[in-house]
Amino acid sequence: MTNIKTQNAPAPRVRGEPLRQRVIDAAERLLREGKAEFSMRDLASEAEVSFATPFNQFGSKAAIMHAVASRRVDAMEVHFAEIATSGDAVERVLLATDIAARVMLEQPAINRSVMGWLGTAGPVAGQAWARSRVLWSLALADGDGLVTDRRDHALQSLPGQLAFGFRGVLSFWTAGEVSDGDLAVHAREVAAALMLGFVDQDRWTRLSMLAPS
Repeated sequence: MTNIKTQNAPAPRVRGEPLRQRVIDAAERLLREGKAEFSMRDLASEAEVSFATPFNQFGSKAAIMHAVASRRVDAMEVHFAEIATSGDAVERVLLATDIAARVMLEQPAINRSVMGWLGTAGPVAGQAWARSRVLWSLALADGDGLVTDRRDHALQSLPGQLAFGFRGVLSFWTAGEVSDGDLAVHAREVAAALMLGFVDQDRWTRLSMLAPS
């Protein structure tokens, strides 16, 4: 987990640092400080760039929040690639669910603010669903462990449904209806329920113990 002192310190200035990354870093710092309602002028000042730069690079505050969210998905994919060395599709999906919840809990103040913004319409549609589907596709891989005659359908439909399911749990977590301690538990329940239709009887019995009745 990231050291707290590192989290609170401004990102080091690097000559030639891309402007987009500098703006995203500044947005994260403002969110970490509880300034979710920051203006684009506030953001430009924090990033030490011109007032026009955030607009030129992203177009809107909503787009910046989507960029912050994309960093979280990137972190989920990296952690998953580092850990997922064994297990079949079902086990990998449950592992990916645990990793995704852990990433969201590393900086809950930032991530709750970002989740609140992901439902805000901007001038350009976001890519949150598409980005999230990638993680679940990685976890499913070739569908090993799923029922053979339903595997193709699973690989087509499950990534999107798992993305919907995890986003749903996050929405209740953002609203304070799901506690930090229960986030991973409920995310696992939803993932297990979605996979019940694609496993054999033995795996169904084990998964049904995780899924809510």
